[in-house]
Amino acid sequence: MRKLLVIGIGPGDPRQVTIEAIDAMKSVDAFFVLDKAPERGVAVKHSLVGLRQEICDRYIDGDYRFVEVPDPPRDRNPADYRAEVRRWHDARADLIEEALATELAEDGVGGILVWGDPALYDSTLRIVDTIIARGRIDLDYTVIPGITSFASLTAAHKILLNRIGEPIHITTGRRLSETPEGASANQVVMLDADCTFLQTAAPTDHIWWGAYLGTADQILIEGTVGDVGERIRETRTAARERHGWIMDIYLLRR
Repeated sequence: MRKLLVIGIGPGDPRQVTIEAIDAMKSVDAFFVLDKAPERGVAVKHSLVGLRQEICDRYIDGDYRFVEVPDPPRDRNPADYRAEVRRWHDARADLIEEALATELAEDGVGGILVWGDPALYDSTLRIVDTIIARGRIDLDYTVIPGITSFASLTAAHKILLNRIGEPIHITTGRRLSETPEGASANQVVMLDADCTFLQTAAPTDHIWWGAYLGTADQILIEGTVGDVGERIRETRTAARERHGWIMDIYLLRR
């Protein structure tokens, strides 16, 4: 039976890869890399695949093999968001299933290196479950957790995630405007390409923003939304243009 290791590797700093993850990486025959399609030339591929290779080079003695799987296209503004995401996940499952069948021996060990932690806003586990449910290949898998991006964010800004006795609300930019009453005291917001906080937050709300956390390109901005909100938007746009991709997150506190 093929075995797949879904390995969390943190936000990008090779030093934040856990010992458990390193041990798992050393046992992998082939790493399967499924990344965003290059929207702006080679910068996307070079950066995202290259960061994974840097981590592997640092911790794996000897040769290792990468199997690159092109990411299927996705409609970013669909009429039915959930239906489009399900279709996209199914298309990803098709490609990864085919790659596992053709590139990994029946008794081989495959690996997927997941940014941050596989359990937080990542589709890999859903895709693996879909492949197993189809029953076309025999596959077992293990999940190795990773340091989350919000752990790196709070460490970089030297802050606590919560205030005494207050809850934490984790959401996305798409859902930020739907935050329930009482859940807006401390919000961790991911995947906010449109800087939605500029429309939903009060000018006096405090924001701690970070991009490319833990890497040489790390950017940090903090202050009230009224003071730094537009600077975050401009910085984010310029960074994405420069690198061809961006991974960012922020803590918004009322």
